[in-house]
Amino acid sequence: MVASSIPDPKVRHFGFLLLENYSMIAFTNAVEVLRMANLLSRQPLYTWTVVSANGSQSAASNGLTVADSGDLQSLDACDLVFVCGGVEVQKAISDSVVQDLRRRVARGQALGALCTGTHALAAAGVLDGYRCAVHWENLVALRESHPKVHFALEVFVIDRERVTASGGIAPLHLMIHMVRAHHGNKLAMAISEQFIVDRVRDQSDQQKLPQPEFVGPGYEHLVEAAELMSANIEEPLTLSEIADAAGISLRQLERLFHRYYNVTPAQHYLTLRLRRARELLSHTSAPIMQITVACGFQTASHFCKAYRALFGHSPSEHRRQGGSQGLVHVGVSADTGARRPPSRAAVSMPMYVS
Repeated sequence: MVASSIPDPKVRHFGFLLLENYSMIAFTNAVEVLRMANLLSRQPLYTWTVVSANGSQSAASNGLTVADSGDLQSLDACDLVFVCGGVEVQKAISDSVVQDLRRRVARGQALGALCTGTHALAAAGVLDGYRCAVHWENLVALRESHPKVHFALEVFVIDRERVTASGGIAPLHLMIHMVRAHHGNKLAMAISEQFIVDRVRDQSDQQKLPQPEFVGPGYEHLVEAAELMSANIEEPLTLSEIADAAGISLRQLERLFHRYYNVTPAQHYLTLRLRRARELLSHTSAPIMQITVACGFQTASHFCKAYRALFGHSPSEHRRQGGSQGLVHVGVSADTGARRPPSRAAVSMPMYVS
């Protein structure tokens, strides 16, 4: 048994509103984490209600159906209601679904979405002013049709009373993250071990996009600029140096980052350095001051402030909360070859803040 770290834990009730052709993998990954939390703790930490949006059993995109455990009204008792979407999601969003979601917001109920369920929340206007996650295939179209919503490329996003996850196994990581927040790291890690999950992703992790989806004018310069940033973490280059090395003007550099990644070059560079810091905090025993220097920060105060702004906690809190599990006791050294333009070989999609 793995007990909750809370002496008298609250029982939380989740609702799942299934749209026609919803993603079975996204839905079941979310529910299975709740089931495993109950099994390992031997307590009913979570309950859930499953409802089909069309009033009868909705088929998943794989043709399978899940028996409903309630109706729309039964979702009113839930602490959080997830809309589960999948393929051809626009056809599945009826006027009744939109009105029901607006009613839930009016009564103060927290809402979430799995996979393309974010479409439904956006269509209902209940995501305006919020950050949210959606599968990368839907990102561009949603940004254009819903300019008041801040669509991010994180694997999942928790923004106040809106909880969204992209497709596939992202809901599994989201729910483990929520279990950790509710009941502590020990239970969360026990769940991940049961599911043979080597690494639980958090809110800062990005979806990996296929490069062809974003290839366009100037993309090769953007890749080169991103490579330069990744190769110069300990001693950051100026943006002018990066632009010169990539063969473009500073203004062109800014336009490219905005066009493809919706951030400034400075935001992207800072995020790369902070993500490197997080990796070092998690996987090495290096002192925080050493990591500060290795990631190009001149003062620990600046580093800690920037780290908290991105990840929501300080570097020392990251280690205390279990971020150092599985660390390797090695020192931190700078990348060799820094301040040299790298080759034009293909690289992984760079990370950024949306």
